[in-house]
Amino acid sequence: MSKKIVIIGSGFSSLSASCYLAKLGYDVTIFEKNATIGGRAGQLKKEGFTFDTGPSWYWMPDVFERFFKDFDKSASDYYTLDKLHPAYKVFFKNNESITIGDSLEKIYETFEAEEKGSSIKLKKFIKTAQNNYEIAIKDLVYRPGVSVLELVTKETILRVGQFFSTISKEIRKDFKSKKLIQILEFPVLFLGAKPSDTPAFYSFMNYADFGLGTWHPRGGMYSVITGIKELAESLGVTIHTHATVEKIIVKNGCAKGIIVNSTKIDADIVLCGADYHHGETLLPPEYRQYSEKYWERKTFAPSSLLFYVGFDKKLQNINHHNLFFDTDFEQHTKDIYDTPKWTEDPLFYANFTSVTDPKSAPEGYENGFFLIPLAPGIEDTNELREHYFDKIITRFESLTNQNIRNNIIFKESFCIKDFIKEYNSYKGNAYGMANTLLQTAFLRPKLKSKKVQDLFFTGQLTVPGPGVPPSLISGKLAAGLIQNHYRYDEKLKHSIPT
Repeated sequence: MSKKIVIIGSGFSSLSASCYLAKLGYDVTIFEKNATIGGRAGQLKKEGFTFDTGPSWYWMPDVFERFFKDFDKSASDYYTLDKLHPAYKVFFKNNESITIGDSLEKIYETFEAEEKGSSIKLKKFIKTAQNNYEIAIKDLVYRPGVSVLELVTKETILRVGQFFSTISKEIRKDFKSKKLIQILEFPVLFLGAKPSDTPAFYSFMNYADFGLGTWHPRGGMYSVITGIKELAESLGVTIHTHATVEKIIVKNGCAKGIIVNSTKIDADIVLCGADYHHGETLLPPEYRQYSEKYWERKTFAPSSLLFYVGFDKKLQNINHHNLFFDTDFEQHTKDIYDTPKWTEDPLFYANFTSVTDPKSAPEGYENGFFLIPLAPGIEDTNELREHYFDKIITRFESLTNQNIRNNIIFKESFCIKDFIKEYNSYKGNAYGMANTLLQTAFLRPKLKSKKVQDLFFTGQLTVPGPGVPPSLISGKLAAGLIQNHYRYDEKLKHSIPT
């Protein structure tokens, strides 16, 4: 009989882990408290409109492809990808904007037009970023964060200085245009930290942006979730929704199952893919690895104020992805990380998938997804939500030169309180724990519990970090640790801890 594994949560990392574990022969069951799977990567359908409610950027297509290849499949077996032309548009003050093309050559031309000589510097910068990408994404991030020695390779030793400089410093050495600096600093925001606190080695995110391009899975990011679900179920994974995990059962220092909707579920191994902090609250206090003070000291990635808006007309002067950097970039990051509060004039992001994916809105209509990054843990009220919606819509109308307020059919919001309620998210964070120097690799919360045998964790608060591709990798790493920790003896019919 195969060993039984229960997985808490159904986000990208949990689904990923379930596939690897099922392939290895484990009996795998996922328990999801919400009505639908996907965790933060949800979907909203309303009045003929379809919205991704969480992740909306499809970067690093090679990571997705590597995942599916592990099962002799391809992403194209489950969904269709379109490369966005252009990748995105960035709006600045004084009605200025820069459009990022779908190839490096187009981007070099764009930079040169903004700042003479910058294209040559960008080529050098991207070459370094590509080298870092080859080291990080094809090697380092696939290590489980067990030891500092995982980071010690010939390649990282040669680049040790990049771990002690920052993205912000390196970019400012070569580029003078504030617009170009902001565009180059933008990708590391996906890592959940200020560019001035992010090691220069993470320039590999710029290669992910400019070198590999921005893609869109038809039907939205949720089509990736449904694709992985299909794969998981074909491998034998069972998924239960409306299944709230209330407790992790511990006996004699070993995880022996979970309590779900007041019902005991026995298991040999428990894998928690829910928010790490929440997962530990499911344990008796003496079995928790990290104190509340530990979590308080950590730098968390932002939360977000999100709006899902249906418009009864096609909008003008927009692209699929749009960034609004017409206010003070540095002040907004300070208001997130240094002195947490609602910033006066926030940066914001908007996407309209109906620009390139017509089925996501009724014909002649547009769907709008608006996001304001926020500090986790701050006040969240309906009055604040409305106040900030009014702020960004006023600026949106001015910057895109159109009136849209009277064309809003409906809008729904999602913010800190909802992240806590729906995902048990620590302080309502949206992206997990930031990847700062002191929160990288082996310095992040561990994949394997140090206090409870047979208990493991996965997701964006552990290794390797925030984002969808890292979450897929986290699932693989957790499954690998479980497999390495146990050696199955066919004759004795039991797993032997190594």
